[in-house]
Amino acid sequence: MHLNLTADEVLSTTRAVRKRLDFDRPVEREVILECLELAVQAPTGSNAQGWHWMFVTDPAKKKALADIYAENFAMYRQLGAANPMPSDDPRVDQQARVLSSADYLTEHFHRVPVMMVPCITGALDRLPTFAAASVWGSLLPAVWSFMLAARERGLGTAWTTIHLMNGGEQKAAEILGIPEGITQAGLFPVAYTIGTDFKPATRLPLDPIMHWDTW
Repeated sequence: MHLNLTADEVLSTTRAVRKRLDFDRPVEREVILECLELAVQAPTGSNAQGWHWMFVTDPAKKKALADIYAENFAMYRQLGAANPMPSDDPRVDQQARVLSSADYLTEHFHRVPVMMVPCITGALDRLPTFAAASVWGSLLPAVWSFMLAARERGLGTAWTTIHLMNGGEQKAAEILGIPEGITQAGLFPVAYTIGTDFKPATRLPLDPIMHWDTW
């Protein structure tokens, strides 16, 4: 299924989807492959293409990954509560909804039809800034391209990194058989969405964040 969205519509309505993930509808492997074939068209540093893509459908492995996520999320949630947004921030009204949505995903993460764990060759925590930025820049555009392709096919995703905290990356690597020297970029639910109508999000005005020639 294609939604026949314009490029601008895909770019402005690809949301972090949590409460509107359809846990009961299977995601066909061929649809995942279509999205991945588009994703790997993204540019990479030195044309190295050192990426790897884990797709998890085994219920026991999904539950194990979801448990890691839930344990870390409990700590992350406390940190967020201790650092609220300023009351005059235009996004503050969204925060309660975002938190409710994040709680919902944590509770139901194990039910998603597919989990995606994008990876890149290299131990990035040991690299200088230039090298680390180059490696991340060789994976993250492709991850976003996957999410855009998924949106056009009626699939929802959400970019999460919480499972990587507190040794979670190592635990996930053991569960999935990811070898040493491979870095995980996150844990992404992939499911069809309940309804396909998504709107642009509230964002800060461009003036405070846009700089020309000098800061």
